[in-house]
Amino acid sequence: MNASLPSPTAPEPAAVPSASVLGLAPVVPVVVIEDAADAVPLARALVAGGLPAIEVTLRTPAAPDAIRAIAGEVPGAVVGAGTVITPEQVTGAVAAGARFLVSPGWTDVLLAAMRASGVPFLPGASTASEVMALLERGVREMKFFPARAAGGTAFLKSLAGPLPQARFCPTGGIGPDTAPEYLALPNVGCVGGSWMLPGDAVAARDWDRVERLAREAAGLR
Repeated sequence: MNASLPSPTAPEPAAVPSASVLGLAPVVPVVVIEDAADAVPLARALVAGGLPAIEVTLRTPAAPDAIRAIAGEVPGAVVGAGTVITPEQVTGAVAAGARFLVSPGWTDVLLAAMRASGVPFLPGASTASEVMALLERGVREMKFFPARAAGGTAFLKSLAGPLPQARFCPTGGIGPDTAPEYLALPNVGCVGGSWMLPGDAVAARDWDRVERLAREAAGLR
């Protein structure tokens, strides 16, 4: 899919489940945008490929403008903010148009800010104690990060028995070869990854390739 000019009118936003982003697609693309001008064509390629939930990480100065552009110009996209680690980032991301929030971890201060934001959120956890602490605070859906380094599918399988109420979006070290193993687990709603956004394709603005890889990812479940 080639880059095209933004729509002259704002699109109708895609619906977000009131309490969950885990059911929008089997894979949530984790997007690092260096140039905000790439945000709209990149997001259009992902949506066309069947991946509507797009996590734009707050790792670059371009991220807020990228979120704003996707939220305003890409029909069908559900754009969220990732790598959210401060209350100020929560406020800024939602103001830019983020429809969900993702954090690599959590603190009580950050959790309170995400809860007050009014949008769905996935705080990160990588130990049984962290998962139990989130469950005590009424959070049942969370990010498992860093997935591969923290034990991968074996760890999540071990949690399914004692903590079946917890559901996860594993992220970190997951690719097309391992994603199906995660998606087969009963406590996994979706996975996060960047393999459908190879650096050379983004640098070349090869949106057709991104769309093709997104379509393959959308068919993994």
